[in-house]
Amino acid sequence: MSIAENIARVRERCASAAERAGRSSQEITLLAVTKTVSPENILSAHESGITHFGENYVQEAKSKVGIPPLNKPDISWHLIGHLQSNKVRDVVGKFAVIQSVDSLALAQEISKRAVTLGIVQQLLLEVKLDANPAKFGFGVDDLPSAVERIGSLEGIQVKGLMGMAPFAPSEVVVRSAFQTLYQLFEHLPYPMRYTLSMGMTGDFEIAIEEGATLVRIGTAIFGSRSQANSSLLG
Repeated sequence: MSIAENIARVRERCASAAERAGRSSQEITLLAVTKTVSPENILSAHESGITHFGENYVQEAKSKVGIPPLNKPDISWHLIGHLQSNKVRDVVGKFAVIQSVDSLALAQEISKRAVTLGIVQQLLLEVKLDANPAKFGFGVDDLPSAVERIGSLEGIQVKGLMGMAPFAPSEVVVRSAFQTLYQLFEHLPYPMRYTLSMGMTGDFEIAIEEGATLVRIGTAIFGSRSQANSSLLG
């Protein structure tokens, strides 16, 4: 199937999941994950109506974000991968949203850079929903205090939460993780309850049923990494 056909199919699945939850599909933002995806294929997705794109790695993003032919005024870039403090300079002001803010120290670095640039950087706080020590994010119990401290920083605007469900064969485990994130989202101060980013190719329908407002889809749009990378430039 073509990228356009894949996107149409994903939108159908999003709409069906929203309907099952008594929601409107208009509430759901579809973000295309472009890790290893060529500029040509990103443009194909854009031509099919996708305007939100997510990159995992800062170094790879440098060849795409704001660079012709991808410097379209309606394209919104999101950083969705782990961000190290020493990469903040390369990110702030370049991405519309930094979704993967996982510590107070990182938020402080983003704040400093944003203030220096005279801008307001939008971000999401990443919540750790998986006990795996290799995963990043604020602990569920630590989030309220983090929200209070980060919310007071200059130059940034917290727009919501992001999280990834554990990789598990059980739908019950995945659904429970998304329910936890939704409950945390609902307890945020109202101005921060804008985006709930959860759900990927393997579980986005469950995420929508549990309240996601943005889903991050890569494989279901572009195919496997080897397929997506078939015409990667650089």
